[in-house]
Amino acid sequence: MWYSAVGCIVTLTLSLLAAPLAARAQPASKLLRIGVLAAGPPPGEPGSGAQRFRQALRDLGYVEGQTMALEIRWAENQPERYPNLAADLMRWPVDIIVAGDSAAALAAKHATSTIPIVMAVSFDPVQDGLVASLAQPGETSRG
Repeated sequence: MWYSAVGCIVTLTLSLLAAPLAARAQPASKLLRIGVLAAGPPPGEPGSGAQRFRQALRDLGYVEGQTMALEIRWAENQPERYPNLAADLMRWPVDIIVAGDSAAALAAKHATSTIPIVMAVSFDPVQDGLVASLAQPGETSRG
């Protein structure tokens, strides 16, 4: 079940990136920069969510260090760290942000209005203040 969620996140992430990057006609050598805001501590075992995310990207033909760069910020189960971690990703800077939960998505939303954000989990993104409506999720107000 977790692997299918990772696959969905990867698919959404890459589909959001495809059109803007193609439209900019960037040189082939430019790396796609993916930022991730994750809830837990850095993983220590191969079966972790981060490892599955990397594997799903590889399965789609993305090679870390060659076609994309992945930058993960870990909140270490302290959601109050998300705003600083999101600001850190803005300095990197990234082309897209993958948020591991609603709190991470809100921190990313407050950090940027121009970088696409893919959220992994939100039971009610309208109630959480992440989107204005499900019909037009991109039409949000910065709150």
